[in-house]
Amino acid sequence: MNKNILLLKTLMKSTSSINIYKHCKDNKKRGRIVGSIIGASMLYLMLMCYCIFTCIGYGKFGLTAFIPDMCAMVISLLAFVFTLFKTNGYLFGFKEYDMLMSLPFAPGTIAACKFMYMYIKSLPWYMSVSLSMMAGYGIYEKPPFIVYPIWLILSLVMPVIPMLAAAFIGFIIARLGSGFKNKNIAQTVITMIFIGLMFFLRFFLEDMFKNNKTEDVLNTVSATTSKVSSIYMPMKWFSTAVTKPHILYALLFISVTAVLFVVTFIPVGRSYRRINSALRSHAASGGFVMKEQKQHSLVNAIAFKEFKRMTGSVVYMTNAMIGEIMCFAAGAAALFIDPQKVIKAVAKDAPMTVEMLIPAIPFIAYFFVGMIATTAFTPSLEGKNYWIVQSLPISKKTLYQGKMLFNMYITVPFAVFAVLTFSICTKASFLTTILHIILVVCLCAFSTSRGCVCGIKHMRLDWENEVEVIKQGAAVAIYMFPNMFATMGLVVLSVFLGTKISVDIATLVMIASVSAAALLSYRKVITLSKD
Repeated sequence: MNKNILLLKTLMKSTSSINIYKHCKDNKKRGRIVGSIIGASMLYLMLMCYCIFTCIGYGKFGLTAFIPDMCAMVISLLAFVFTLFKTNGYLFGFKEYDMLMSLPFAPGTIAACKFMYMYIKSLPWYMSVSLSMMAGYGIYEKPPFIVYPIWLILSLVMPVIPMLAAAFIGFIIARLGSGFKNKNIAQTVITMIFIGLMFFLRFFLEDMFKNNKTEDVLNTVSATTSKVSSIYMPMKWFSTAVTKPHILYALLFISVTAVLFVVTFIPVGRSYRRINSALRSHAASGGFVMKEQKQHSLVNAIAFKEFKRMTGSVVYMTNAMIGEIMCFAAGAAALFIDPQKVIKAVAKDAPMTVEMLIPAIPFIAYFFVGMIATTAFTPSLEGKNYWIVQSLPISKKTLYQGKMLFNMYITVPFAVFAVLTFSICTKASFLTTILHIILVVCLCAFSTSRGCVCGIKHMRLDWENEVEVIKQGAAVAIYMFPNMFATMGLVVLSVFLGTKISVDIATLVMIASVSAAALLSYRKVITLSKD
């Protein structure tokens, strides 16, 4: 068997959920695999529905000729973004580097196979876009049959060039970042910017549909995609090949992609060992400066260890800090935006006033910082090193206390800042502001301890990629969804109580209730730590 195919097949089999399901005897693990497959299928279905609705919009306004351009652009953007975030950890600096490089494969073969592995893992996303838009194009344009195989083949080729570009940029980011103490900070910043853009896209789409701007927006997007295709030639080749149809353009596209792939991985293969060695060792090669050692308590030392781990992981940092960043942004914006305008935009025509919203201020701030508790997944992050933690002279109680302290460190400052700015813009009294600060601290304590209960009870140590526990873990889902709905309910309840009794009395009632819940959750953590 060809070495490239053999290595790629081995990589796919070792990480295939279906393969694990077939040979695994653990029913809980099999259930998680089924759940992840169902969840992924729902995401693909949602993406396909979005693409189909886009095609319907194009068809209604007579813009179906631009559907191939849109398809090529969406696939290219997805490929670029996905690869940019996966390069550092899949292609460079991956954990099984030493094992793979010891096998009888050329470095170029390993690099190419890792690249193809990234491609195959993301292929369902690309094909979801391609198949749905091909169906929409076929319904409205009714092209000859030859268009469909050309469309499918070129859709398989379309992601490769953007992936090559993203892999190169990802390598540059990783290479530059390797000289810094927190080497993942550049990629984390890019991820945060991307998440922010996706968040604000929601408001843009809502405004578009509410004010009947659909036709204007589609015309603008069509003109933009046409302009992009005139600059980015693969989009033009794809569009020409499926709209004419033109076989020569399809062959040109495939040939150029193959040449770029080979040209890229021949030099990469020659320096692949040196690139990975630089990424793994450059940060440690700087000059060491002896400084005075500071003594910390054991709980604080564990919290600091969690901080170091967070700054060393893009996935960890983006999931742990996205709520805090949104909380800070909302708090800062509150100083410059009229709160009555915000209420009018959110509540539509509901008879809401700023005064009615004052009792809900702590819960609004908590909604941001409490959406994810690091304690829901940090117990599982010990993974296969859990036996080392157990062998240390540290009790489980102390370990969990350190993890909880870290979550308090990153949630309380942002929550308190938001409460202060919200109180200032709503002109809340000094006493009310102090009570709100106490309440939001209690809410953070509850979030921390409740998250730790979920993290311990649903601990998963057999993960291969930290994404499995940080983003897809059962503990995170069990913590997040009830907490989200409960917080929304508490916002409504606090507003209701504020209309019946004094705001300060209502806040005191909430403080007592949340404190009791936080104490019970903390005691549950202590009980679980003795098992």
